[in-house]
Amino acid sequence: MNGFPVLTPGLGSIAGEYDALICDVWGVVHDGVAAYPRAVEALTRFRKERGPVVLLSNAPRPPDGVAAILDKMGVSREAYDAIVTSGGAARRELIAQAQGKILKLHHIGPERDNPVYDGLDVALVGPDQAEIVLCTGLFDDDNETPADYAESLAVLREQGLTMICANPDMFAPRGGKLVHCAGGIAKAYENIGGDVIYYGKPKPPIYGDVLKYFSPESRVLVVGDALETDIAGANTMSLDALFVAHGLHKDELVDLTDAALAKLFGHHGLKARAALDILKW
Repeated sequence: MNGFPVLTPGLGSIAGEYDALICDVWGVVHDGVAAYPRAVEALTRFRKERGPVVLLSNAPRPPDGVAAILDKMGVSREAYDAIVTSGGAARRELIAQAQGKILKLHHIGPERDNPVYDGLDVALVGPDQAEIVLCTGLFDDDNETPADYAESLAVLREQGLTMICANPDMFAPRGGKLVHCAGGIAKAYENIGGDVIYYGKPKPPIYGDVLKYFSPESRVLVVGDALETDIAGANTMSLDALFVAHGLHKDELVDLTDAALAKLFGHHGLKARAALDILKW
């Protein structure tokens, strides 16, 4: 049952209460550069001893692209049954909007995210010709912030364009630092009156894509490190959550105690079943 989380030594201490797992990827299974071996071990063990594991990521790429990245990082496919991504959901939206025509699309994001629309009936155009905007991230997230996009967002707003945000995350850890994500640009666009459609956590529709992998009677646990997406999504869906503290919010939890967790969760108005420093069995 969710409340303010209490510290637990590992997933194994509560795994017996659940028979299905939804797990975040970035910040929990890897740091954007390398996999966390103990997290991979924990997921593999849960899958063998308890039930299916679905990785749910706000990555702005289709699931097969995320699987390829995990392969390169050494994340065994024995650790999960399926991958669901916000990029996959956004791609379905683009397919729907391109029905019977060539969709004029303005893309904000790096080339590595192009697979979200590769092979679809879209034409990449500038803001003055676009029918819709797709935001997958910053062009240079190592050096840019959403503030660098203020002028271009103003142009989009003037054109009255709707933005599809394929990654609602504001930040993500990469190799020990935080980088800005598409959610920050989308929020900036909303702040000037722009319309945004979000795909991914914490919005309920993405969970429908996940829950189809479980039986209706499954006792589901959500594992994640982001309060505004992973934990908020679990709360919205009335699912128990295991919070990974030394991920996105590690700087806010220098002293990892039950009291510190209660303060952080109380501030955000969120709940979780338990918490631990890193995902491990």
